[in-house]
Amino acid sequence: MATLRLDDHLCFALYAASRAVAAAYRPLLTEFGITYPQYLVLIVLRDDGAMSVRELGERLQLDSGTLSPLLKRMETAGLLVRQRSELDERSVHVDLTRAGRQLEVKVRCVPERLAELVGDSGWTEADIVKLRDDVNRLTALVRQDEEPDK
Repeated sequence: MATLRLDDHLCFALYAASRAVAAAYRPLLTEFGITYPQYLVLIVLRDDGAMSVRELGERLQLDSGTLSPLLKRMETAGLLVRQRSELDERSVHVDLTRAGRQLEVKVRCVPERLAELVGDSGWTEADIVKLRDDVNRLTALVRQDEEPDK
């Protein structure tokens, strides 16, 4: 088997694309005073409602060492509240505050503004949806192989 050059590796193409997309979001989100991971937290809590920190970490595919400081900064900014579960003190739940909900409404324009930035690239909405679906299928396939009982 031939040795692949860096640019021929699928993993590098996905890594570079992920970094480029996150970087494209950065100036749009800076206007609202949040980072890309904070933006994702807003979306998940909007879509799914209050949940445990563990569930949020699973949903965002972030470990607790990354997620905890992120949530602390958002709580300090008044965007969410963290509260220990009354049923299980080991479990902490998070939910958006009124300010967090208001900010989430404001940032709903971000995907459309990003689409405007890449609008002249020749990519159609259908192209983007297909790419997203293909990447999601790849992610599910790789994660399935990671499961210990498989």
